[in-house]
Amino acid sequence: MDINQVDICCGLNWGDEAKGKVIAQLAKSNKYNFVCRWNGGDNAGHTVYVNGNKYKTHLIPCGIFYNIPSIIGPDCVVNIESFKQEINYLDNCGFNTKLIKISPKAHLITNEHVNEDIQKYKSQGTTSKGIAPCYRDKYARNGIRVENVDFFNEYLWDEKLFGNILCEGAQGFWLDITQGNYPFTTSSTTLPYGACSLGFPTNLINKIYGATKIYDTRSGTDPDFPEELLKDPELLLIINEGKEFGTTTGRMRKVNWLNLDKLIQAINTTGTTDIIISKVDVLEIVSIFKLIHYRKLQIFNSIDSMKEYININLTNNCKYLKNIIYSDNVEFIKEL
Repeated sequence: MDINQVDICCGLNWGDEAKGKVIAQLAKSNKYNFVCRWNGGDNAGHTVYVNGNKYKTHLIPCGIFYNIPSIIGPDCVVNIESFKQEINYLDNCGFNTKLIKISPKAHLITNEHVNEDIQKYKSQGTTSKGIAPCYRDKYARNGIRVENVDFFNEYLWDEKLFGNILCEGAQGFWLDITQGNYPFTTSSTTLPYGACSLGFPTNLINKIYGATKIYDTRSGTDPDFPEELLKDPELLLIINEGKEFGTTTGRMRKVNWLNLDKLIQAINTTGTTDIIISKVDVLEIVSIFKLIHYRKLQIFNSIDSMKEYININLTNNCKYLKNIIYSDNVEFIKEL
């Protein structure tokens, strides 16, 4: 069989944009033959609710929750111990882990990589998972591929795709190794076209779902998110109401008002066709409606007037954007 089409979900900010929930909502439609992850390692995290139960993954794609073959792609990096823990967790939760496959071209994170990360890169806000040293060794032609490690033999993917494909990204646009605030970035390509590393041409891309919140969040170190943000009483209200703590690290995320200039740039660069703006209910609960546009703080008297402003500016400035979907934490994206 041939590939019919590919849909891609990517983050438009600094990660933590509810990509996992978007992907889960798409996956449960039963129209996809594969769900594939194309970048990063266990430095990411997706939180998914299935039948009212909460599950977390760090590397394994969300297709596993809906009995869909779930592929860890060739540009991912894998830690054996972390992978074992995630497999055991999913087994204990009753999911079919035989559906999980790994590209033989994915690279292995070693203990040496983790130790080096802790010693050298933690100050840049990394998750200390060994990601950066592993990617460095890959590009220095000095890495170890999954295909060279006996443990992974039963999980090796035959590198064949067919039917309809859903690709899930890790992190977000502004953490991309090239587009982000270097060196305070991740170590992989977060843009949706990185998904082509799975083995399909761009011609087959159908929709690009871009995920964002109605306010900005950032885990880790970044001069664009200074520590002073954690002292702002309004932003602290959003942190607490939005439960803004990292899936992987548990770190409190820094919160700032939605930067519409950066969001427009991310939408246009990624070619996002459908944007999902989540956590609208959080602003409604705290009753504070602000965003940054043209480098100025814009203040609104209601969520409706704020949404109208966002809609007008996204529609006028994003050529390829076709759909704008708003959602909250409780009743998530019925429109998908």
